[in-house]
Amino acid sequence: MIENHTMKSEFILTGFSDHVDLKTLLFVVFFAIYLITMVGNIGLVILISKEQRLHTPMYIFLGNLAFVDSCCACAITPKMLEDFFSEDRRISLYECMAQFYFLCTVETADCFLLAAMAYDRYVAICSPLQYHTMMSKRLCIQMTTGAFIVGNLHSMIHVGLLFRLAFCGSNHINHFYCDILPLYRLSCIDPYINELVLFVFSGSIQVFTIGSVLISYLYILFMIFKMKSKEGRSRAFSTCASHFVSVSLFYGSLSFMYIRPNLLEEGDEDIPAAILFTIVVPLLNPFIYSLRNKEVKSVLQKILTKKVIPGNFKQTTSTIA
Repeated sequence: MIENHTMKSEFILTGFSDHVDLKTLLFVVFFAIYLITMVGNIGLVILISKEQRLHTPMYIFLGNLAFVDSCCACAITPKMLEDFFSEDRRISLYECMAQFYFLCTVETADCFLLAAMAYDRYVAICSPLQYHTMMSKRLCIQMTTGAFIVGNLHSMIHVGLLFRLAFCGSNHINHFYCDILPLYRLSCIDPYINELVLFVFSGSIQVFTIGSVLISYLYILFMIFKMKSKEGRSRAFSTCASHFVSVSLFYGSLSFMYIRPNLLEEGDEDIPAAILFTIVVPLLNPFIYSLRNKEVKSVLQKILTKKVIPGNFKQTTSTIA
C-alpha cells in the first residue's frame, strides 16, 4: 500500500527556538561577534592587499583565510540573527541548498588554506635559505586557487546528490542554519549513498589536510627545541601554540560533525560544534594570525600614525592661527 505523502519544499529552522528567554541576549552576543568578525577579517584583507610588503606567500594565504572567514560569517549569521525575532523562520529547499553550497565551499577552502599555511611556516622555519625557491609566489597562487576549486567541486557533489532525495515527513530542521545532515534525517528516501559520499569525501579532505598540518607542526616543534636562544624558543613556541589552538578547534569541530560514525544520529553537541567552526573560529583567526604578528602590527601602527599625526598637526595649526 502506497502512502500519500505531501512533498516538502520549505523548511523551518528551529535552532535557538527553545531558548525564548535568552533570545535578546543571544541576538546581542551573536550580532557583536558578527560585527567584530567582519571588521577584523575584511580589515585584514584590505590591509594585505594595499600594503606592498605584505605581498608574500604567508600573507597571501592569511588574506585568503580572512576572506573565507568573512564569507562563512555572511553565509550563516544574517539569517540566524533574523530568525531570533522573526515569526517566519522558513527557508526554501533551494535557499537551503545555496546556503550549504556556499558554506561547504568556504569551509573546504579553509581546510586547504590552513594546510598551506602550515607548510609555508614549515619551509620558513626549517629551510629558511630555500624559502623563496620552495615557496614561490606562483606556487602560493596555485595552492590558493586549488583550495577554492576543490571547495567548489566538493560542495557541487553534495548539493547535486541532494536532488535524489525527497522530503515528505517533518519540515523542522533542528539547527540555526541549513546543514546537509538534518536534510538527510528528514528524507523519506534512504540517504545511504549521500551519507557514504559525505563520509568518503569529507574524510579524505580531513585526513589529507590534518595530516599536512600535523606533519608540518611536528617538524616546526622539532626545530624550535633545537634553537639555542631561550627567548626565541619561547616566542616561537607561543606563536605555534596559538595557531595550533585555532586549527584544533576548527578541525576538531568539523571532524565531529561530518566524519563520525552514525552521521544520521542527532546529538546535543551538534549545535555547539557548528557554532565553533562557523562563528567562533572566524572571530578568533584575525586576532591569532595577525595581531600577534609583528609585521601586521607595524603596518597598522604606521597607518594609524599617518592618520592621527596629520589630524593633530592640522588642529594645532588652526589653533595657532
